[in-house]
Amino acid sequence: MPELPEVETTRRGIEPLITGRIVTRVVVRVAKLRWPISRTLEETLCGQSILGVERRAKYLLLRFGAGTALIHLGMSGHLRVVPEATPAGKHDHVDIALSDGNCLRFNDPRRFGALLWLPNDPQDHPLLAELGPEPFAAEMDGDYLFQRSRGRKVAVKPFIMDQRVLVGVGNIYASEALFRAGIDPRREAGAVSLKRYRLLAEAIRKVLAEAIAAGGTTIRDFRGEGGKPGYFALQLRVYGREGEPCPGCGRPIRVVRLGQRASYFCASCQK
Repeated sequence: MPELPEVETTRRGIEPLITGRIVTRVVVRVAKLRWPISRTLEETLCGQSILGVERRAKYLLLRFGAGTALIHLGMSGHLRVVPEATPAGKHDHVDIALSDGNCLRFNDPRRFGALLWLPNDPQDHPLLAELGPEPFAAEMDGDYLFQRSRGRKVAVKPFIMDQRVLVGVGNIYASEALFRAGIDPRREAGAVSLKRYRLLAEAIRKVLAEAIAAGGTTIRDFRGEGGKPGYFALQLRVYGREGEPCPGCGRPIRVVRLGQRASYFCASCQK
């Protein structure tokens, strides 16, 4: 599933290509992805200018004067800006045609993505209303994580993956950040000290920043805007490396399941 770095990579790729363009046509080839697409989407968008492209957690927000188009890429969806005349492929479900002759094309093989029209403030929508802070927000630091973790018996890895606590830390990036901070992913969240949470907050920001700079992490399906894969997979230190030597001590990387997710770690370096 595309995580925050992959979604941010997509946002940065499409933003300069569509901002300021006027919508001339909307083609909806599949009426329902994860949820139904508004039947009046073409009527609503035609003639409107795209004011900007923002991201909240794993959601992309296309801003218009009359509201916001919220897009979620689901398990394997992606967006492309292509000439409008480009023939649609099997899984190209929605085209938003633009005044420069191009179109924003939404491809989603598994149909777990979403395209919703929000006429009001998107932050009030149920999908966004209860989300925690962004990892690069000023209020997201070690002190914040420490306070939110008090009394929590859940393991620290699923704790930092809880979108109500903090958005954008998916399975890959949680494993990598905990390794850099030297924290065992199995440790109870409430048992981690303030000092270590400060290290973890910094590690989360660094891992995500490096992943964004590398264009995300291609494990199976993700491709950035333009079709290029993400290259952060080449920088992974523990994720997907079960049995390989730890880059810190040389002992084998282990894997356990936490919250039904594979968690990679070094039992020697992470305490």
